[in-house]
Amino acid sequence: MIHERSDQLYAKAQQWMPAGVNSPVRAFRAVGGTPFYIRSAKGAVLTDVDGNRYIDYVCSWGALILGHSHPAVVKAIKQAAARGTSYGAPHEGEILLAEEIAQAMPWVEMLRFVNSGTEATMSAVRLARAATGRPKILKFEGNYHGHADYLLAKAGSGVATFALPDSAGIPAELTQHTLVAPYNHPEAVEALFREAGEQIAAVIVEPVAGNMGVVLPAPGFLQTLRDLTNRYGSLLIFDEVITGFRVSRQGAAGLYSVVPDMVCLGKIIGGGLPVGAYGGRRDLMQMVAPLGPVYQAGTLSGNPLAMAAGLATLRELGEEVYTRLEELASALQQAVAESANKLGVPAQVNRAGSMLNVFFTECAVTDTASAFTTDRQLYARLFHALLKRGVFLPPSALEAWFVSTAHTESHIERTAKAFHAALKEALAV
Repeated sequence: MIHERSDQLYAKAQQWMPAGVNSPVRAFRAVGGTPFYIRSAKGAVLTDVDGNRYIDYVCSWGALILGHSHPAVVKAIKQAAARGTSYGAPHEGEILLAEEIAQAMPWVEMLRFVNSGTEATMSAVRLARAATGRPKILKFEGNYHGHADYLLAKAGSGVATFALPDSAGIPAELTQHTLVAPYNHPEAVEALFREAGEQIAAVIVEPVAGNMGVVLPAPGFLQTLRDLTNRYGSLLIFDEVITGFRVSRQGAAGLYSVVPDMVCLGKIIGGGLPVGAYGGRRDLMQMVAPLGPVYQAGTLSGNPLAMAAGLATLRELGEEVYTRLEELASALQQAVAESANKLGVPAQVNRAGSMLNVFFTECAVTDTASAFTTDRQLYARLFHALLKRGVFLPPSALEAWFVSTAHTESHIERTAKAFHAALKEALAV
């Protein structure tokens, strides 16, 4: 493939943006090489500025469940833009999208729209602290909840330990109230509650982890979190920025029949435009300003284009869509597993609905420790071998792949053949 124009743009971009990108993973540092630049996208296919085409399993990091440039979404955005791109005032689109979400997720009795998943999680945590009068938040190692200072943290040594900042520029004092437990280890959560339960405002969790690769909750794990938070008077927050409307129309809460006190949403509910939302029990949401004392605001919150795109997307997501996505993602999962097996490569292919990925390891992947045993160098070689065969996976071994309604059996078959050839090439190095 030719990358001349992409290389020119990347050289120019590095003059104005850190590493030439606006989100770190886009720089391809985890897999080596340099990024390609997109000219256009349609359905399940990206076309770069050099004319190369790729079957896309990034799908804007899960936001595009209908694929790129879906006609209904494009039409809704055009119609909304013709009426105005931003009002700074209420409009009916906010109500319609809120109703659509609440109908699918009845535990969302009220919600507030924001502009990103980060805004949603930081607002939900603020509300939880105000509602309980407690300072501490319990999160899980390997779960990403945006880049708010006190959530961008990892565990220190031992189980019952305060978190250390996971980024420069975050004073340790800002994470002193953040507790971290290993994902899928209920005994660690119970230990933290025994030690500090009366100070824990909330547990925040990705019900299906998507930022250390796809890691499913162990049977009973989410229910244990529900039981512990109920017992100690804490709140349970599901970060469904990825899983909301992805693993089912009811999200992970519906899929696993565990109802949180609050849920954070993003990605799919914006139809590919910047969006976020947090919502849940009415008594909690009525504490948000101007009804209550918890302040949160945003100039572009409820943006009419994002509301229109999100509404158009959700109205396409009938149950038959999830059946179709399940079939396609299952076929891809099986093809990847079979290729690895035929080539003698230890591999675990984890999947939840239409999100999946492969771990090159012999052990089952259930937490960060097992996720980090994957062979990242092999994945990096596989990534580039697939890229030159016209298949675009996430440029990181620890990110989820996504299947959209725009993918077809033909796309899956072509990907399966490309994957086998690429993995064979990657192993030969």
